[in-house]
Amino acid sequence: MTEMRSSVKGIFWFYGLLLTTTISGVCGDIEPNFMSVRKNVTREYKSEGEIPTQKYFHEAKFNHHYDGRYARSFFISNPDVLTRLRYANASLPDTKVILYLSDLIRTYFTTMNTIGAETWIMHGTLLAWWWNQKIFPWDDDLDVQISEATIHFLAEYYNMTEHYFDIPNVDGGRTYMLEVNPNYVVKSERDTLNKIDARWIDMSSGLFIDITAVRKDEAKRQNGHPEALMCKDKHHYEESDIFPLRDSLFEGVPVKIPYAYTYLVEEEYGPKALTRTSFYGHIFNEHTKIWESAV
Repeated sequence: MTEMRSSVKGIFWFYGLLLTTTISGVCGDIEPNFMSVRKNVTREYKSEGEIPTQKYFHEAKFNHHYDGRYARSFFISNPDVLTRLRYANASLPDTKVILYLSDLIRTYFTTMNTIGAETWIMHGTLLAWWWNQKIFPWDDDLDVQISEATIHFLAEYYNMTEHYFDIPNVDGGRTYMLEVNPNYVVKSERDTLNKIDARWIDMSSGLFIDITAVRKDEAKRQNGHPEALMCKDKHHYEESDIFPLRDSLFEGVPVKIPYAYTYLVEEEYGPKALTRTSFYGHIFNEHTKIWESAV
């Protein structure tokens, strides 16, 4: 591990086997824990007048669900150098995407649970959880949210940290990076170039999890809505929609889900999303609780 700002090691029971991850922070040999420093990381955001003109996160040109800095070729056995270069930024084969996404969400929540960071699954990932607590077999991205205090905490102690996991059946394991968008301090929805506040990135493939912060909606609160919350991606909630968070499992690891999960899923995707058993060429098997290919 290189350029780490401290060395704190945690041992987790993950995917049925023991693995280790190394986390870097700024507290010497003491691992920063969210609840122990929460009061110290909350601060004021920049004013709405300071809207960034540059986008921080840049997705790969070949697929917007990949970070082009880390996307690698899966055609290295081809002896033709020009062909290898042509595919140097190729997407993962479809048969591998779900495996990589599963490891992404497992490692993310394993890490966040260890440091006590407040985070939960949302959007399409929450809908997938509702059906069988597994990623949809046709999915190619994942979404989570964090609280307002958590984004400050991650930026203060864990930005650009690398986390190694000795994943079963993966030679050499994998390393993941937590990267915080420095424009997270801009709260306004007008910052359309920086709607994503942070990412959990698989450095071996470029796949990532989008992390968005849920903040107080000051404008609505001043107009008689004391529980109003908002994200820079223009999603709006009430505090009671999300809190208190509920405990559950997703892809076999402990996760948090928003309190009013049924309401939130129906509001975003419509009530049929909870009953439609045929989707994207797959049929939901009521007996096995698995989405099976209709082909």
